[in-house]
Amino acid sequence: MNALVASAAATPPPEGNAAALSRFERLLREAIEAGRLLKLVLVHYQGGQELIDAQGPDVQRIIVRAISLRDEPHLSVLLRYPTRDITKNWPLADGLGLLMAWMAAGAFRNVHLHTPTEEVQLAMSKKGKASLRVGKPSNAKAEPQGDTATALAIASPHGKPVDAAAGHNRDKHRFLSLSRPFLHELGVTDANGQLVPAMSRKWKQINKFVEVFSHALERSGLQDQHALHVVDFGSGKGYLTFAIHDWLRETLQRDAHVTGVELRDDLVKLCQRVIDKLHLQGMGYEQGDVRDYHPAALNVMIALHACDVATDYAIHLGIRAGAEIIMCSPCCHKQIRPQLLSPHPLKPILQHGIHLGQQAEMLTDGLRAMLLEAAGYDTQVFEFISLEHTNKNKMILAVKRKQPTSAQTVLKQIDDIKAFYGIQDQCLESLLKADGLLPA
Repeated sequence: MNALVASAAATPPPEGNAAALSRFERLLREAIEAGRLLKLVLVHYQGGQELIDAQGPDVQRIIVRAISLRDEPHLSVLLRYPTRDITKNWPLADGLGLLMAWMAAGAFRNVHLHTPTEEVQLAMSKKGKASLRVGKPSNAKAEPQGDTATALAIASPHGKPVDAAAGHNRDKHRFLSLSRPFLHELGVTDANGQLVPAMSRKWKQINKFVEVFSHALERSGLQDQHALHVVDFGSGKGYLTFAIHDWLRETLQRDAHVTGVELRDDLVKLCQRVIDKLHLQGMGYEQGDVRDYHPAALNVMIALHACDVATDYAIHLGIRAGAEIIMCSPCCHKQIRPQLLSPHPLKPILQHGIHLGQQAEMLTDGLRAMLLEAAGYDTQVFEFISLEHTNKNKMILAVKRKQPTSAQTVLKQIDDIKAFYGIQDQCLESLLKADGLLPA
């Protein structure tokens, strides 16, 4: 990296540029340190720099994110070309050094620094003369368009974006960039990389899912493990499957292997075409059923909207495979409802069908969470995303404990609940007992 910076700086800037470049660097560093940087836009690449030219002179844009890797600040630099993307992660100091070296060498004709209160423009004339202008934002809400923009978004540790101005444009700070190629292939963005209005809810759901996963990863034994194997059951069109793959490999630079498992052959073929078109490494799609699927390796098990007992089979597979993280968003709760008694004093309440259905859902997911606790996981049940965006909004998140604890208390509580409601059979419990993962 230091050699690249030295190479980029090898051509000295024209005489008289030092003051403008020095002031721009000072303003950039101050914006980053104060958490006020909204974006840095670099326009009109002129060539002549080793890092870019080594990959070809047709770079369209560069997208840089500030991330934390192993609790150290880094810049994740994405080089965008007409048919491919290349991402590099560098320590913050080295990344800033390279950016300034590009500017000093005139690699870009225009550079725009945006904060909530000002816009700084560094421009290079055809003769290489630098000029600096500081003014108010021309449009604080505008996003850079087409091939003329490079955004630098500063994020907090572990990739969580920082709101550079409290309450200002908060909705634009995301774990993923709208420029990611898979989003266009799946219809989330248009040909210009802009969000398709009808997909705004899906876009929020994608980012919320990555956020939840990022926090689980921090707490798990996978935090420092470079190679990860993720299996997503019932992955459908793959919005979340592709998002996890992209975030792990491009943002965190992990050696992630992500497999989508889906029953519907047309969706398997669609997603595999996207994988092949984008030349995505470490990702595949397979046709299969969670009831008889046997992954070669599994660190993270995901099952969103698996219907009824398919969620139980997915959780069972995750526990049996020793997954460190299990993420489920259950759908349909048919098994327990017909077994339920209406014990006193709940009978007057549960005589209403809607209440009985809600009770069956609460009990089903509550028992699943308790069984995960008994199997050695710290478990949470929470609203994954607002009902405004999806009516399937509950998530069961389980992270494997680093130290095993006794399950006797939880198992006794499960027995008491089943006895109170007259529940004879719960699928996940039966599967775990059959495998000897819980006492029979």
